Amino acid sequence: MKISLDSIKELREQSGAGIMQCRNALEKHEGNRKKALEFLKEQGLLKAKAKAERTAADGLIEAYIHIGGRVGAMVELNCETDFVARTDEFKQLAHNLAMQVAAMDPRFVSEEDVPKGADIEPQAACLLRQPYIKDQELTIQDIITETIAKVGENIKVGRFARFELGEQESKK
Repeated sequence: MKISLDSIKELREQSGAGIMQCRNALEKHEGNRKKALEFLKEQGLLKAKAKAERTAADGLIEAYIHIGGRVGAMVELNCETDFVARTDEFKQLAHNLAMQVAAMDPRFVSEEDVPKGADIEPQAACLLRQPYIKDQELTIQDIITETIAKVGENIKVGRFARFELGEQESKK
């Protein structure tokens, strides 16, 4: 079966995968872009799982200040090398995570960070479990996994902080 360049290009834009990976996925699924995209996502999940134990000691800190300057957030996002930390995909992920923290006010990175016996809803309190503000069908862990598949390195959220004007006074 001959696969058109337009099909390969469209799948590449949707998945972020390489040209040959897209072509091979389309050939395997006889030109069906939906099935090829699902296949590429599954492959990305497998890659992310394989990289999960690798040390992520490099990265960057991203800050986001919401319009009006009343809410802001800082996120430490870690990866394996400074090369990946400088990529557009990694920088965009860091920015999106900072926006997520500012908008959704999570308390913990993951469920492992929640104190034993705490009575919380993990989906609301844990950043990685929250629905992504730009696409409610995905969680934050999903978008991190997609970026891991694209850049080929382990990525972890180190920590974050959220600031809201006047918030400290109301907590006294």
